[in-house]
Amino acid sequence: MKQILFIALLLTGLTTENAIAQGFSFGVRAGADINKLDGTEFKDGFSFGYQVGGFAQIRLSKKFSLQPEVLFSQVNIDTSDRFSDVYQFDNLSEVQLKYLKIPLLLNYKPGKVLTLQAGPQFGILIDQNINLVNNGKNAFRSGDFSLLAGAQVHIGTFHIYGRYGIGLTNLNDIDNRDQWKNQQIQVGVGVRIL
Repeated sequence: MKQILFIALLLTGLTTENAIAQGFSFGVRAGADINKLDGTEFKDGFSFGYQVGGFAQIRLSKKFSLQPEVLFSQVNIDTSDRFSDVYQFDNLSEVQLKYLKIPLLLNYKPGKVLTLQAGPQFGILIDQNINLVNNGKNAFRSGDFSLLAGAQVHIGTFHIYGRYGIGLTNLNDIDNRDQWKNQQIQVGVGVRIL
């Protein structure tokens, strides 16, 4: 058992040393999470939420790097009158969802200031309105898979980012009457700590 622990620590140390030698940094970020849920039961238009979390950046070469992130996100979505008609919810005008979002972005840096980004994002639903329950069944799926693309501008240790995301998962967990897919715009600022 001690040998396995020693080997695991040794491999972790070598991996960390390699990442630092290639260029490893991390930091925090916060911003707006602007969302729209496609489906006839929801209002056509974007609504505002927020996101806060951290990121790491692992340089692969002079121009490419990986950027994994962990973000807490609150999503606010307005329902239409049709939502109550279809699903028999009374006086439900706004849905609030809280996600743990995990993007894994590939960065391409064409110059000193600008970085282009693209990659997948997995969202884990950690909280939703208590009144979105239909016979004990949750209305929204617990997982959401999206694709992101965007850019960030670097100013010293600070950066300003903007991304567009398109959801690939049907979030409707009530029935198959309609598919609910999300669109999102993420904008905000971050600061590199290390």
